[in-house]
Amino acid sequence: MPRTPPETRDGVELTNLDGPLFDGADATKRDLVDYLDAVRDRILPELRDRPLSVLRVRPGQEPFMQKNVPKYAPEWIATIGVWAEASKREVHYALCNDRRTLLWFANQRAIEYHPTLFRESFDRPTYVVLDLDPPAGDDFAHVVSAARLVRQALDDSGLHGVVKTSGAKGLHIMVPLADGTGFDDAAAATRAIAARAERIDPSIATTAYIKDEREGKVFLDSTRSGGATVAAAYSPRIRPGTPVSFPVDWDDLGDVTPADFTVRTALGLLGDGDPWRERMPKPQQLPADLLAEGHDIPVARVVAMHEGKRRKRAQEKEG
Repeated sequence: MPRTPPETRDGVELTNLDGPLFDGADATKRDLVDYLDAVRDRILPELRDRPLSVLRVRPGQEPFMQKNVPKYAPEWIATIGVWAEASKREVHYALCNDRRTLLWFANQRAIEYHPTLFRESFDRPTYVVLDLDPPAGDDFAHVVSAARLVRQALDDSGLHGVVKTSGAKGLHIMVPLADGTGFDDAAAATRAIAARAERIDPSIATTAYIKDEREGKVFLDSTRSGGATVAAAYSPRIRPGTPVSFPVDWDDLGDVTPADFTVRTALGLLGDGDPWRERMPKPQQLPADLLAEGHDIPVARVVAMHEGKRRKRAQEKEG
């Protein structure tokens, strides 16, 4: 099939727009570009000045995560260097601060947009995030029930959050933080909120990091802190039908599913609105009792690592 001639928007050449985005996408590259361009005034405020990781799909290949800006990227793309302790190297992330950069990424078949939870400085987190992850094959209504537990835990703590579909099978609940909140306190608060939600009804939700200990419950993931990323509001996802991470009113959670919001349907549902920004509470101070509780809760990944080592030693001993 002959290739269509390139188009240009904001000085960015857009190529091969009419090919399928990926297997099962039910969308073309043009659909991706048009969608991101149409929501740019909504998604760019969430991406601005945040080190950005993107998930890309090249034709006929598996998706891959891109953190370092490629050498062939235009010089006008703003970047920021962030030290990666795990790999002992500096990673040069893009800052997607304008339409031109967003269009360039779209033309590179960057489908998912995962900004950090901080702007420029690692020690300045802007959100507490709870990622609600249902067990495989579970009903979305189970996730909604878990989200209501988190909302109650927030209310009981004097905090207010917003909720959006993850664009996959779960939900993200986010609480904006006041300036001056440190990384350790944000991480501690995330652990404490998850623990409080679990205590409200442990038959629905769990904070167990190890999958075989979750017993079919919704996992309240409290590890999204520090250098972690989260799919931005309005970001497409590499899933069948190309769903997008979409803001939902708390009272409407029981009436939607993640599949309702795709690159083909989201714009019509949004109209002229920006529900993510409109529903976002003011930045909040974290209560002292919540921080005290959270600092006493071990970091889930560390606990899981030690448990994994313990199980390995036990297996070796039995063997």
